[in-house]
Amino acid sequence: MLHSSYIEISKSALQNNINFLKKEIGPNVRFSSVIKGNAYGHGIEQFAPIAQESGVDHFSVFSADEASRLLESLPKAATIVIMGYIDNPELEWAIQNDIEFFVFELDRLTEAAKVAMKLGKRAKIHLELETGMNRTGFDKGALEQAEATLQQCIAHVELQGICTHYAGAESLQNHDRVLSQYRLFNKMLLQLRKNSITPTQIHTACSAAMVSYPETRMDMVRIGIMQYGLWPSPETYSQYIGQHGDKTDPLKRLINWKSRVMSLKSVTQGNFIGYGTSYQAPRDMVLAVVPVGYSWGYSRSLSNQGQVLIRGQRAAVVGIVNMNVMMVDVTNIKDVQKHDEVVLLGKQKDQSITVASFGELSTQLNYELLTRLPTNIPRYIVD
Repeated sequence: MLHSSYIEISKSALQNNINFLKKEIGPNVRFSSVIKGNAYGHGIEQFAPIAQESGVDHFSVFSADEASRLLESLPKAATIVIMGYIDNPELEWAIQNDIEFFVFELDRLTEAAKVAMKLGKRAKIHLELETGMNRTGFDKGALEQAEATLQQCIAHVELQGICTHYAGAESLQNHDRVLSQYRLFNKMLLQLRKNSITPTQIHTACSAAMVSYPETRMDMVRIGIMQYGLWPSPETYSQYIGQHGDKTDPLKRLINWKSRVMSLKSVTQGNFIGYGTSYQAPRDMVLAVVPVGYSWGYSRSLSNQGQVLIRGQRAAVVGIVNMNVMMVDVTNIKDVQKHDEVVLLGKQKDQSITVASFGELSTQLNYELLTRLPTNIPRYIVD
């Protein structure tokens, strides 16, 4: 093993999730696969081709560099939308390659129209409305000017979509805020339509909104976390399960993160383990040294709290998680050997370490843990 850890991505689990999600939204709603944050840590280059094989033909990314990586990774053509960062000099590349992009300020709209006119090819844009997230988008005050600008450059701009993003649809405490956003979006959309501004698609729903607010599905949903087999929050999962007779989780996790035992170490009772004095051996112990630390995405906050799987059993992290290694207690696990498989995340025999368990122990969100997995950890596709 050249690398100290590696990630396996399950193709069959992805197919299961895509099938479930498409059935949930129905045949008339388009499915957009959100692969920002390096495909939520799964790897754009590895994930995108198997997503396409699973029937995905529409992808949403955050930035132009992600769009470029995706474009090079796809075996065949697909729709690509940049939801966030694209600098003005990159607009020519995007328009030339039929990359769609969100527009949420006048500068981007006018520049896109100029570049499109120069190329003799229309820019495909999605007009983002500010409805209460207070991040990006045209609010009611700026919308009038955006409408006028859009009308002026309509010969060079193709309005593919009108959209917004909800501020926390995964939590019931944001219920009133989400409904307020939904109402405001529809009000702003009606105003645009009165002025003959009609897009190809209306889209507002992320994974959580798709489940908790079915009315937000509209023409397209932008699904991130759920396609990877994880729920946006325990609340979203409970809501879904509560509405269905079958109480089994319909999603399957794609990811297994694995390493190997690098070394074994005997420690006598009373000695401190690792940096500092955070863990003192309560008995004679056998430790397995695992070559993964916080520089490889295993949070330092999991010191003395995390667990891994070795020989189908749980082994506790003891001492401080180092930059490149951590120690785990294998005293009660028989016959542990150097090079034994260590599962940091995923399944081994009938045991599993879930992403949610990391969140409970380290205060990290599902999203945060996954997207912090370094890009240079090798990722392999398995069935």
